Amino acid sequence: MSTDAGERLVDGYTLVVFDLDGVIYLIDRPIPGAVDAVARLHAEGRSVAYATNNASRRSSDVADLLTGMGVPARPEEVLTSAAAAAELLRDRLPAGAPVLVVGAEALRAELRAVGLTPVTLADEKPAAVVQGYGPQVGWTELAEASVAVRQGAIWVATNTDRTLPSARGPLPGNGSLVAVLRTALERDPDLVVGKPESALFETAARRSDGGRTLVVGDRLDTDIEGARRAGLDSLLVLTGVSGVPELLAAEPRRRPTYVARDLAGLFDPAAAVRVPGAADAGGWSVTDRDGTLELAGSGLSLDALAALCAAAWSAPALPEIRPVGPDAANVLESFGLPTGG
Repeated sequence: MSTDAGERLVDGYTLVVFDLDGVIYLIDRPIPGAVDAVARLHAEGRSVAYATNNASRRSSDVADLLTGMGVPARPEEVLTSAAAAAELLRDRLPAGAPVLVVGAEALRAELRAVGLTPVTLADEKPAAVVQGYGPQVGWTELAEASVAVRQGAIWVATNTDRTLPSARGPLPGNGSLVAVLRTALERDPDLVVGKPESALFETAARRSDGGRTLVVGDRLDTDIEGARRAGLDSLLVLTGVSGVPELLAAEPRRRPTYVARDLAGLFDPAAAVRVPGAADAGGWSVTDRDGTLELAGSGLSLDALAALCAAAWSAPALPEIRPVGPDAANVLESFGLPTGG
């Protein structure tokens, strides 16, 4: 069945840590239900935090953005990869050291805030290159970074998200830009700060006063993997980048604790499910027929998903999935899975 013993998922945790893009908002608009969900957490006196790989905004800017959407937020509740990268470099470099920035003004501001000096040219002999997402990043910035790294500068990436969500679908993220330098330099960054590295979540979890922390995200390769690296439970919501096909094919390090269609899963026991479930439960059964998984039965769609996760994650590779009956076909279609007809 869905969550344990029919209890609300949120009741098992002291702190809820949200990813932002794809969970709370999409670019600059709140995702339906997200404002109400966070307001309900606040009304119940629950602790919340926000962890984002987006290095194009400062924590204060993110807090202002959230508040403008109807989600009251304080800068200290927001953890960004830009701020984390600046703090990391502050601890490794002399005060005032030059750092070449590939990214948005917010990243430069975070460096200034910790006493480092942002620069734009390799000729300024930067001690480090820090690379974060910026919509105006182009060849010139990448070329300067390439020269600086070849000259011995430390190369730090705020994150390696291959894409970022948008109203038009996934668009190139910082990971795609990091890949340009990786190709040119024939090596990886010296350090990656953001998710799926565990630092952001570990920092957030320290605020739970010894209680349990739940990470809520929309990406298996960043949010969920990062939560697992930090030893935290996670909830995948299907409002952003990762969908059910990716979930069923997920490697063990990217498998969430729970799945919900949206943030209603925090409060409605029927709207979230622990994965994997049993292959024969909740009115559904999944049977392996010569390498093809057959879904049969009826009931809650998330219970069907939990059963499919159990069978798919036990297989050496993601098998074909076939519905048996109209209810099963409707469930597969709702999750963006082929129905065979």
